[in-house]
Amino acid sequence: MRYIYILFFILTIMRGESDVSLTIKKNVGSRIGISIENISSGLMPAISQKSFILFKDDLTLSGNFETVESKNISGSDNYLLKYDLSGANGANLNVSLFNGDGNSLLFQKNYNISSFDKYPFLIHKSISDINKFLGYDSMEWINRLVLMSRYTGSGKSEIVLTDYTFTYRKVIVTDGLNLFPKWANKSQTSFYYTSINSGLPAIHEYSLNSGIKNHIVSGEGMLVCSDVSSDGNRLLLTMSPDGQPDIYEFDKTTKNSIKLTDFSGIDVSGQYLSNEKEIVFVSNRLGYPNIFKKYTDSPTVSQMVFKGRENNSCDTKGSKVIYSSRESKNIFGSNTFNIYMISNGSTFPITSSGENQFPRFSDDGSVVMYIRQSNGNSYAGFVNPRTNQNKLFEINSRVQSIDW
Repeated sequence: MRYIYILFFILTIMRGESDVSLTIKKNVGSRIGISIENISSGLMPAISQKSFILFKDDLTLSGNFETVESKNISGSDNYLLKYDLSGANGANLNVSLFNGDGNSLLFQKNYNISSFDKYPFLIHKSISDINKFLGYDSMEWINRLVLMSRYTGSGKSEIVLTDYTFTYRKVIVTDGLNLFPKWANKSQTSFYYTSINSGLPAIHEYSLNSGIKNHIVSGEGMLVCSDVSSDGNRLLLTMSPDGQPDIYEFDKTTKNSIKLTDFSGIDVSGQYLSNEKEIVFVSNRLGYPNIFKKYTDSPTVSQMVFKGRENNSCDTKGSKVIYSSRESKNIFGSNTFNIYMISNGSTFPITSSGENQFPRFSDDGSVVMYIRQSNGNSYAGFVNPRTNQNKLFEINSRVQSIDW
């Protein structure tokens, strides 16, 4: 059981009692009013209501729009969005964007997908297209798939494919303990995950197109893929062949690995930084989990975070770093974990309350996703640091880890 203890040392989620209410810091002067009108017919009431909420959430998280009631909007400086969602031959969505008084059609497009339960992706795509059409910064991140490992019982977990709101869900990997999913490429056609069933822990690569899984590497103790190089050829793995977990760089072509850290304690969760010349990782070198960095070709390790005494998860995008930091010490109850970002030499908070862990950057680095625990349930949180917009989505599952 030793490797299981080490495996969950850093990435353990504790019970929480935090408030999960949504707080939006409004800056109405910089956002355009938009009204949403659902002209669909024949939809079940629950789907009709959910589709409207999805449109509203997408528009809000863009940071460019303020959704308002139809009766309160008019004029060419505002917009009216009409949509028709139907279940004929899968899911079909027609979206039309007008000026505020509804007289001038500005944008119209039809979207369809083979399975109706995938309709959230049509809504996300339509909003990202409208956002682009109006000349705003890209929000393609809302179209990306999310991987989630969730517990299903004692010693069991499954990997689920979802949209960013966790409305669409499809179970991909079952049977046994399946942990730490990580996208294998930018196109999201396959992913890595750790399987702990009979025998040694193993990392497999699962193809979404074929449904085939390929064995990558096995080993004693902790075994996790935490990052993948931009060309997809190199993996940052946490391995512990000698009993202590360290960071290794694994060459997928040659199957050879290079040991990047060498410490008698715990080094885990390696992430590429600065064009993959450096790595950031979590280590207990100070007697508690904290964030460190080093060049891949140098043994010198430097402390990166000087705040908090339990900084236990991190992610990177370009030269930016986000990490989770414990800010309370409650032995018998919940604790506060907040997410912080390091960018351009400055550190600033992403969250201000609750139990927030597993921060992940969007593919373009513009939005941060994290998991909040409260009352035994998990919520997916999203923050757009540029616009201060944020949103929580209830998952109704106990999440082990995520990737975006």
